[in-house]
Formats: sequence, C-alpha cells, structure tokens
Amino acid sequence: MALNILEEELGVPVEIVFSEISPQPVAAASLGQVYQARLRPNGQAVAIKVQRPGVRAAIALDIFILRIFAGYLRSAARINTNLQEVVDEWGSSLFREMDYQSEANNGVRFRKLFGKLPDVKIPEIYTELTSQRVLVMEWIEGQRLAESDDLHLIQVGTYCSLSQLLDSGFYHADPHPGNLMRTSDGKLAYLDFGMMGEVNQNMRDSLIEASVHLVNREFEALAGDFVNLGLLPPNSQMSDVSRALTGVFQSAVSKGIRNLSFGDLSGNLGQTMYKFKFRLPAYFSLVVRSLTVLEGVALSKDPNYKVLGNSYPWIARKVLTDNSPQLRSTLQELLYKDGVFQVDRLQSLVTESVRPTSTYIVVAEEKIQEDEKSAYVKRILNFALSDQGEFLRSMLLDELAKELDAFNRAIFDRVAEAAGSNMPFPLPLPGPLLEGEDYQHLDNLRRLSSIISEASSSSKPIQKADKVRDNAGEKEADSNLYSMWEDVSSVATSILTSFRLVLVISELPLPAQQQALLIPAELAGKLASRVLARSIRSSVMSSTKYTWQ
Repeated sequence: MALNILEEELGVPVEIVFSEISPQPVAAASLGQVYQARLRPNGQAVAIKVQRPGVRAAIALDIFILRIFAGYLRSAARINTNLQEVVDEWGSSLFREMDYQSEANNGVRFRKLFGKLPDVKIPEIYTELTSQRVLVMEWIEGQRLAESDDLHLIQVGTYCSLSQLLDSGFYHADPHPGNLMRTSDGKLAYLDFGMMGEVNQNMRDSLIEASVHLVNREFEALAGDFVNLGLLPPNSQMSDVSRALTGVFQSAVSKGIRNLSFGDLSGNLGQTMYKFKFRLPAYFSLVVRSLTVLEGVALSKDPNYKVLGNSYPWIARKVLTDNSPQLRSTLQELLYKDGVFQVDRLQSLVTESVRPTSTYIVVAEEKIQEDEKSAYVKRILNFALSDQGEFLRSMLLDELAKELDAFNRAIFDRVAEAAGSNMPFPLPLPGPLLEGEDYQHLDNLRRLSSIISEASSSSKPIQKADKVRDNAGEKEADSNLYSMWEDVSSVATSILTSFRLVLVISELPLPAQQQALLIPAELAGKLASRVLARSIRSSVMSSTKYTWQ
C-alpha cells in the first residue's frame, strides 16, 4: 500500500528514482511510516516518510470530539484558559504536520536558520521528491538522544532551543525523544518538522524580560510581563498579583540562578493562577511543551540538570547585546533603580553572560589554555569592546564620567580641608563641592574599581560586590559617608590597580584593542560635558540667588 502511494505521488515507477528501498518500514512516524532507500542518481541514503491512508479523516474526528469535551470541561471546571482554542492550535499543528510539503518547507527553513550551528545537524530535504503525502530527506545515522549519555548535546539542545524561541522565533514544537538523535559523529540531529511554532518579536522580548525580572526578583515588573505575554488579563490588580508572585517564586529564586527549574517555579503556581484568572494562550502551550520535553530528556540523564539555570547565560547575553528598544529599556530599568546605578546587578549580568555552561557556549574564537579566571576576564573585555557591547559600553562610560567627576570633587574637598587645617590663619575656602548624589557615585566607583582590580590581579573567584548603602546620597548621612572617603587614596589605589587590565587588553583580538584606544577620548568628552553642565547649573543657581537677594 505504501509503495503504491509513493509511486502515485512521484508519478513514475519507484525504481526510476531509487536504486533500492527497504521492503518493510524501518520506523513508524506519528502519521506515517518511514522507509530507508538510496537515490539512483548519486547513491545518497535517504529516509522516505509515507503517510498512512485515511489518517486525515481519523484525526479530524478525534479533534472534533476533543473540542466538544474541552468546551464542557472549561464550563464545568470554570477554567480561565480557552481550552477549545488550545485544541484548535494543537489541531492546526497536526493538520500542518499531515501536509508533507509544508513540513518540507519547514525543514528547509529550519536548516537555513540553525544548520550551521556547531554540533547541530539538520537533514537535507529533497523538495523535488516531496508531495503532500510523501517526504524524502537525508538519512541520519545515530541513536536516540534519550539513549545517549552525552550531556554536552543536552546543552547544545538547550542553546539551540533558546535560539529558536527567543532569537528567530521559529521553533521546533515537537522535540520528543524520537525526534532528537545523537549522530555517529557526535552531533545533535533534529528530525520531523511537521509541528513548528512561531513567536513574534514582542512576545520574544517579553519572554526575555520575564526571565530577567524573575531572576532579579522584580515581581511587580514580572506581573506586567505576564500581561504582555497574555497570561493575565490587562485589568488585573498588579499590586495583588505582585505580592502573590513574590510568595510563589521567592523561595525558588533564592536557591540561585543556576538552580532554577520548571518544577520549582510551577510547584505552587496553581492556586495563584486560579485566583487571578491566569490563562494559557495557545502559542504558549507549544512553547512550554518544547522546553519541558527537553528538560525531561535532560533529567533522565542528570537528575540535577536545570534547563532554566543553564539557559540564563544566553538570556543575559541577549539583554546586554540586543538592539531591540524594548530590551534596551529593560536593561536601563534593571541597572538604574530609583536613579541609582546597581553595580551588583551589572556584575551578575556580565558574570552570567560569560559563564560557559558547556564548551559549546564558550565564545568560539577564545580557545584560551590559561586558568579559568584569566579566560573569564578576557571574555568580559572582549564582549565589552565588541560591537555587540556598544550599548552597555556607552552606558558604563556615562556612569564612569559621573563617578570620576565625583572623585575629582572629593579630592578637591580633601585637599582644601587639609590645607585649611594646616594654616595658622583661616582661609576663605569655598564650601564642600560634594553633593548628595556624589557619595553614591563614589561608592560605585570604589566597588567597580575593586571588582576590576580583583579580576586583574587575584587568583580567587570574583566575589559579589557589597550591597549599596540604603542611605547613600542623603544629606543627613553626609558625615558618615564622608568619613568613608576621608582617605581618598584608597579609591585611587583601586583605580591604579585596575590599570593592570591594560596588559590583558594587549592580548585581545586587534578590533578589541583598537576600540580600547578610543575609550579615553570618549570618556574625557563625557567627563568634560558633565563638568561644563555642572558649572553652568551652579552659575545659574548663583545668579538666581543673587537676584533674589
């Protein structure tokens, strides 16, 4: 029967196209049977998928019955999610999967997008031999990923899935164990492109924002992300939702970024979803299915593996480097809370962005045979000096200009204080130049310098920056904070020590070195602009004060 269908779809006798073909199916696909064959022109081994007769009518009836049942279930259980819409989405995917020409087009597109990724294998599709009921593709030799102990390929699958979901938006929605293989040369092969999904740019950015807000415990912003993703109705009480999400996710997030799992996040979510009328958009069901299947395969090999934890380096890099206005706005909101630059959050993002969860994720050009610390510093610098790091670099230079301006004013105040105390007669010295926000800038400068100094000189792992003082910048705390800077030389020492990075920069690729040479002039320009703006502001305030007098 299958050979009759094959010959009918080809329009010519089978032996004209194939030099040999297996007499029996070598595998059973969800909607058809798979035969192994060889093309007569070149002897290439191929897989032929032939659709089972009558499968369309059978599935149409099943979906019709399931859709009726979903309507009754939603009404009886008072479920907020439109279950019939979910069934429709699933049914549409199944019918698209039954059109092998559509699957062939999906395979060609998928191969074009992801076929060049290291350690990823996408079979070639022979579209000229494919019809609605017959699909011919390259034969892949290997074993099911679920039967392999290669955890590296799990990492490859995680990275590739993130690229699909959050980069291109075109993803494999059915990555079950039968569709993922370890090839004989150790690559991850994707099979069966009938069930695919697409996520638009706004949804992709919202998924990334939700991940970053979750990790940084910004639960109020996370509630807004859920609205953008269609999980919550727009008229939800955000303050109540934020408190509920804090209770649900706080303990899971407190375990650390690298220990996040779907199980931890979803364990206590059911009651909150019911209370606030959460709904599951049709597209989201395919996204969740795609990720949970991958985590299931991973957990079968390593019970401690966390797909979400191992995904965060990719997400951190995306937030730091993406040109999307939405993600750039998210980065600024994340790094500036109540107008204060959050050094610890920047450190966390950069640290995670260069964390190699496997050899696959390490920057390809950097095969550094040095200790882990040196490679870490070089990866950060190479990123910061690259075109991708331009937005972050500009933001850091703006902040550094503020900090150096505050440092110069602190030096002037310290020198003036010392000069006044050593004179036998009082000098008409101006009042302190340091203002409220300068103390926070000084604190940030000290902490940034310490991080850079430690990175360039210590063999110990880079530690978390200490927390920002809650009362930094408040006038009533000036005396306490100023005592912290009584010996300005401690800050200067950290800055001078950080100049050791010049030696590291000299070992970076030439484009990074060239970009580093431009930084002093750019920083000087920003610093001069800030000093000029501050001088003009002081002059205006003085003139206004004189006028009122």
